[in-house]
Amino acid sequence: MSNYKIAVVIYESTNSGNARAYRGLKTAVEFQEAGDDVVVLFDGSGVETLAAISDQANPMHPLAEKLRANIIGACSFCAKAHKSADAIVAAGWPMLTDNKGEASIRALLVEGRTVLNF
Repeated sequence: MSNYKIAVVIYESTNSGNARAYRGLKTAVEFQEAGDDVVVLFDGSGVETLAAISDQANPMHPLAEKLRANIIGACSFCAKAHKSADAIVAAGWPMLTDNKGEASIRALLVEGRTVLNF
């Protein structure tokens, strides 16, 4: 394992295309395959992407499954606001509430992670 501690945060929704979300997931895979400590978090409109790629018919589903152990979850507040919570929970992804009901980006920095936003 290397010394890199990375957090990939995906904000892109499926409504704006998938280029940034795809790039974020592929970046996470690159770090994963290099043996780095990488986590993936879906926040804001990105929760829609996590719900969509949880469907086995989605072309990015294999990436989600490859990263299953690295995906720490989705912002609970955002998932509810974007009506994605049911699909995210059904797929077995954690709902993050560590910042007063929302996902904490600060917690990633406290862990010593470099945060990459997509």
